[in-house]
Formats: sequence, structure tokens, C-alpha cells
Amino acid sequence: MSTALEKREQTGGSLPNASQPGWIGFGLLMGLLVFGYWNSLKEAAAYWEGPQYSHGWLIPLFTVVLLWMRQQPLTEVPPIQRWYGVGILAVSLLLRIGCAWYGLDIPDMVTFVPAVLGVIWIIGGWPMFRWAGPAAAFLIFMFPLPWSVEQALLTPLQTLATRVSTYVLQTLGFGAYYEGNRIQIEEVQLGVVDACSGLRMTTIFLALSVAIVLIADRPWWENLVIVLSAVPIALTVNVIRITVTGILHVVASAELANMVFHDLAGWLMVPLALILLWIEVSILSNLFVEVEEEIPLVSRPGVVRTPVTK
Repeated sequence: MSTALEKREQTGGSLPNASQPGWIGFGLLMGLLVFGYWNSLKEAAAYWEGPQYSHGWLIPLFTVVLLWMRQQPLTEVPPIQRWYGVGILAVSLLLRIGCAWYGLDIPDMVTFVPAVLGVIWIIGGWPMFRWAGPAAAFLIFMFPLPWSVEQALLTPLQTLATRVSTYVLQTLGFGAYYEGNRIQIEEVQLGVVDACSGLRMTTIFLALSVAIVLIADRPWWENLVIVLSAVPIALTVNVIRITVTGILHVVASAELANMVFHDLAGWLMVPLALILLWIEVSILSNLFVEVEEEIPLVSRPGVVRTPVTK
């Protein structure tokens, strides 16, 4: 009769055996790393108070859960692999010093991720990096985009959302046209401001799609399609939000349209995106069907053979 510990071992869970000192060392090094980066982590947490990066609070929590789900027993690793980790950690800290010297706040924060990967290499080498590295790399989503990158994305996303929403409204029979980042719908003028660009939804749903890929056991090409489709799905949901708001401005009232846009849509956008993702995953799952193939066997006189399938 197998025990609970034996079941944990069969599923890759770690046990309190000889690997316990390694976990203690990992905890100590991570504690020192968090202490050293505390000012940068506090600055990153300040961004989480805004709507653009409000999902940041969930990223560290999910990373811990993901590490627990993927964990495997620590094994002995060659010293050279530990030195690789020391090198990665040293380069990360040097990059942080350089970013601090030139006042690059967000790149300074981001160096925390390779520093964590360095600690993983020091403790468990390549075997630990294989199962813990993806979860640690997921921490990148808790940091904000650099201001220059954010501004470079806002204008194209605003333009795209404005034009596509206008085309959808025209297709539905409404007299609509766009001028800059404003949509004129009959007598109503709807402004597609920065908050309507879809950047927030794109950031959140990209992180969510990567999280789903890290949890699900699917072929690599399906995972790639899921991640690549995160941006189109997020933009599609944002266009639906703008279009519905414009229709409500015409057929209902500005009060109802604003309530839907600011309150209800904020709650429904992520579930709607997940529904679209579920439809995509269902299609991918049924795209290829395994076919059983019969292997004929040559029968000898007096011997009865049955076909074997594979």
C-alpha cells in the first residue's frame, strides 16, 4: 500500500530528506536577495495601485503556487553548474548597479528576475532550472513597462482600437466615422483615450495566457499558439467594449453607457477573453485526431492471428 509521501515522490514532489539543506539554502539566498532589492520591489508595488498594473499583486503569489506544483527533489549538481549560477547572479547585480547609476528605475527592478534565476542555478543547477526557471521568469509580469515602451505602444493601440471599432459600428448599421482617436456615432462623439487603448487588457491577458501554458500539459505548438493569440484576443475584447459603449450611447443613455464602460466592462473583459481562449483551446484539441492503424499479421497454418492496432 503506497503512502502519501510515496505518492508525492511519484508525482515529483519534494520530500524532507537529504534535499532539505538545499531548500534551506534556497530560502536564505532568496531572503537576502529580497532584502537587497527591497527598495526596487517597493517601487514596483507602487505601480500595482494603479489600474494598468493592478494584477501585479497576483504574480508573486502565483509564482509560489507554480513552484509548489512543479517542484521536484533537489539532487547533487556538479560544482561548475553552481559557478554558472554565481556568474548569472553577479552579472545581474552589476547590471543593477549600472541601472542605478544612470537612473534607469524599471530596468533596475527587472534585474531581480535573472538574479532569482542565478540563485536557482546555485542551489540546484540545470535540473532545478528546468522546473523552477519558468516559474521564476514569470515574475517579469509584476514589473511595469518602461515609460518609453508604454508610450510607443499606446498610440498604435489607440489607433487600432478606434479604426476597428468604427468599422464594426459601420457593419452593424450605425453611421460612424473616426477622426484621430475620436469616433463620431451619429450625434455622439466617443473619445478613445489612453485607458481605452487596450494596453492594460493586453498586459493582463498575456500574463494570464503564459500562466495557463505553464500549468497545462499540452504540446509545445499549442502552447505557442495560445501565447501568440493573447494579444489578438485582448484587442478583440477591447474593441467589443468600445463598440458596445458606442451603441449604448446611441440607443440608451450616456449614464448607462458610462456605467457599462467603467464598471461592468471592467469585470466582464477578462471572463470574455477566457471564453475566447477556451474556444481556441477546444479547436486546437480537436484539430488533430489520432487514428488507429491495423497491423496485418501473417498467419501460419493452424495458428489463428488477430489484428493488432496501435
